Amino acid sequence: MDLHFVTYFVAVVDHGGITKAAQSLYISQPSLSQAIRTLERRLGATLFDRTGRRLVLTDAGRTFDLAARRILADVERAKAKVTAVRELEFGRVDVVSYSAFSIDPMVELVRRFRVNFPKIVVRVLDTFGPAGVDTALRRGSAEVGVTDLSIGYEGLVTAPITTQEMVLATHVSLSDRLVKPLVDPVRRDVLHALPLVVDLGDQSNQFRSLLSAGAENVVVDCVHPVTTWELVRRGIGATVVPRKVAQQQMNDVLAFSFDPPLARDVGLVYRAGEQSPAAAAFIATAAEMATASAGSTAKE
Repeated sequence: MDLHFVTYFVAVVDHGGITKAAQSLYISQPSLSQAIRTLERRLGATLFDRTGRRLVLTDAGRTFDLAARRILADVERAKAKVTAVRELEFGRVDVVSYSAFSIDPMVELVRRFRVNFPKIVVRVLDTFGPAGVDTALRRGSAEVGVTDLSIGYEGLVTAPITTQEMVLATHVSLSDRLVKPLVDPVRRDVLHALPLVVDLGDQSNQFRSLLSAGAENVVVDCVHPVTTWELVRRGIGATVVPRKVAQQQMNDVLAFSFDPPLARDVGLVYRAGEQSPAAAAFIATAAEMATASAGSTAKE
């Protein structure tokens, strides 16, 4: 949902109608009316009772009014925190994650942050899986974590960034050796018949439950993503990675979607309460990235 729709809605409520709201927003009445209708269509609910001369909120409208004002207040707070960081001449934010996210979304997230805040240093700390992220945050050795959100983080705040489509990545030489060729999309149980290169120590892997009993088909247990990708490229085994990683980092590798699809929700985790200006800006950058990712997905 575009933020300006929320702003328009609140203005109509506060001014009691389209005419005065349009004047305060410096837009035409037809444009504002169309925007409100578009908002109602996207929400699938009627927000205003239009039977009288004055627009009156429906039950759905009153519920959305509370949410809309919270959204605008959160945005203003985020802007204030970002402004505070931009006024800094130097600073640092400590971010903890693990190998599964070292490329996607970490690289794009840090790139976006550095574009907006070139004077702030990003210190990326490595740890072993979600438990390591949790420990680093609670001990205060990091301010923000990038992790798999399917894992519980009791007492910490989580914020989604993106949903990764997980695909089966294999070299054509391995695919050709199979009795039955792989056809896109592949059934999940095809993993049972393939030699795999995976990190068995990562309890957050979305395909853990899809491995054969005892994981006998795991031929290489590897914690290093770059090594895993190279082993797959050389036909040693197949692996499961985000589609972006397969497309951008694994040349000469075939990527197969799963049936049913396999996905992983990725996001930030951090301690509740007041953040340092640099951490607040990093969190705001992640929120912008999440909005961009959602918009891109909607267009697709």
